Amino acid sequence: MMKFAWDNYKRYAWGKNELRPLTRNGNTGNMFGGLRGASIVDSLDTLYIMGLMEEYEEAKEWIQNNLDLNSVSKHGWVVSLCVCYIAGLVSAMLFCFVFQIFKQKVMELGEKLLPAFNTPTGIPRGVINLGSWGWASAGSSILAEFGTLHLEFVHLSELSRNPVFTEKVMNIRKLLNKIEKPHGLYPNFLSPVSGNWVQHHVSIGGLGDSFYEYLIKSYLMSEKTDQEAQKMYYSAMEAIETNLVQKSPGGLTYVAEWRGGILDHKMGHLACFSGGMIGIGDWFVLQGHISHSNTALVTLCFYSVERPEVINTQRVCSLCALEKHCRVDAGFSGIRDVYASTVSHDNMQQSFFLSETLKYLYLLFSDDDLLPLEDWVFNTEAHPLPVIRKRCLQEHVTTQDDGQTNLE
Repeated sequence: MMKFAWDNYKRYAWGKNELRPLTRNGNTGNMFGGLRGASIVDSLDTLYIMGLMEEYEEAKEWIQNNLDLNSVSKHGWVVSLCVCYIAGLVSAMLFCFVFQIFKQKVMELGEKLLPAFNTPTGIPRGVINLGSWGWASAGSSILAEFGTLHLEFVHLSELSRNPVFTEKVMNIRKLLNKIEKPHGLYPNFLSPVSGNWVQHHVSIGGLGDSFYEYLIKSYLMSEKTDQEAQKMYYSAMEAIETNLVQKSPGGLTYVAEWRGGILDHKMGHLACFSGGMIGIGDWFVLQGHISHSNTALVTLCFYSVERPEVINTQRVCSLCALEKHCRVDAGFSGIRDVYASTVSHDNMQQSFFLSETLKYLYLLFSDDDLLPLEDWVFNTEAHPLPVIRKRCLQEHVTTQDDGQTNLE
């Protein structure tokens, strides 16, 4: 599946961000600030893991020669640049052993994102202009955006020995711990100016999802020393279970949304990852005990735009369904409505399909020691980032002679 998807991307959309398999051309998109090659960056570690070394070398060469951070001057989403480009390059450096090739690029991009944090509260704006280094968005910052930077920014500090990146994301956590949370819940919108919730809309799906994912993964990536992240995660899960987890008249378990104290009885597709997330937390922290909530959430998730959230939880049935319904002559395409009698494809082979969906499927059928979960943590785009051992933190991020602070 990966080779078929990659070969068609290379044939029809090489250097573009995604492949449009029905029209057989490329999509540049606009969320990456004018950067190109999102599918290449997202695919690099997937190709390496699968042993597709010729394709991997092609991807590595393109990034080295064509990924030019100085030529971009458009508005880009901070979180998308972080979880795709920064994490993809960091993963390539540390997992695929191409450290020196990509270090300059990833650090340069990380520095381009720092001005987004220049707000009265330190909560970053969602959109930044990569040319002027100024933030561009107004209004609220979104929980799933400013809450999905921690893993990558900590590794930027590790690589650069500069604590500024970790300080930025720890400031976010400090503010979140300080402000009042209704019934222990985290609303999805926060003012980067006042530091107050803008509206009390809570969702474990879109707008909120990966914030919770990064709490438990921050704990795991710290070699289970980040007790604050662990506490925040389980407090949030307890509040969600108390206030949002519901059961339908037919006995189906789902996670409702919460709007100013009123339940909205719907569960978005992006919430389908939550069963897998709960399973990770239970397995690594509760010694293999898998909670009822984890197994009960999977029944409702059907709609597909090639996203990996369902595979994160269900996994086994997805492979055949993707081959049967999403594969087209020139790649894979998402489906607009799985209930329609006639399939309607959306003409997009997403970069995260190569990074997440196919990687998770491959690892499902691989030996566990191919990528031991005790040593690696997947970011939200499925890029493996190494667990930061305490001894490594002491070696690589120490107090400098110029007075920089320690990350410990």
